[in-house]
Amino acid sequence: MSVEIALVAARVRYGPLEALHGLDLPVPAATVTVLLGRNGAGRTTALRALAGTVPLSGGRVVWRGADVTRLPAHRRARRGLCLVPDRQAVYATLTVAENLALSPGDPDEALAAYPALAPLLPRRAGTLSGGERRMLAVSRALLTPAARVVLVDEPTLGMSPPVAARTYELLAALVTDRGAAVVLAEQRLPPPAGLPPGTLVHELRRGSLAFSGEPQEPTTSRESR
Repeated sequence: MSVEIALVAARVRYGPLEALHGLDLPVPAATVTVLLGRNGAGRTTALRALAGTVPLSGGRVVWRGADVTRLPAHRRARRGLCLVPDRQAVYATLTVAENLALSPGDPDEALAAYPALAPLLPRRAGTLSGGERRMLAVSRALLTPAARVVLVDEPTLGMSPPVAARTYELLAALVTDRGAAVVLAEQRLPPPAGLPPGTLVHELRRGSLAFSGEPQEPTTSRESR
């Protein structure tokens, strides 16, 4: 299994606090990787470090064998990295239609994926519910056909169970149909039906790796909760 992108001994500091403590996190190509952890565990910081939206205070980011630690976020995006953050993932003052038009793909694909967005096209994104905003945000990844690495923080936050299930299907299709490496940051493991074969799970605790394995494997930390 080849590695698409990886954090190598990565450290990130926010002022006096260190959020990642020398984290090694390989992300295989054409695979779904799930980062689990409670708030403050470091999963969001790990996504940002991969995307280049926070600087490393130590360690490296390696993408297909090349050191991209100093490569700014916008240049990583041009190379095929798509980050969908958990907050401020859409342009609140623009309409849904205008948000979709900013993506490189065909907006009709987003409407086919999420038909509920169609009647919302003239509405400003800031007026949408939390689940509607997440649908619009995830559409960014779906409408980026050249994306090789897709990082999504809390992909189904605020969604109804049926829409959440549909979202996991769409994200899994980025792997099976496009060969993308998809990383999902979650507080809880998604339903097994939404995870394609070969999915890997990494559990973070206080900025360090507590467990790595397959979704079916129990972990001491999860069993103790």
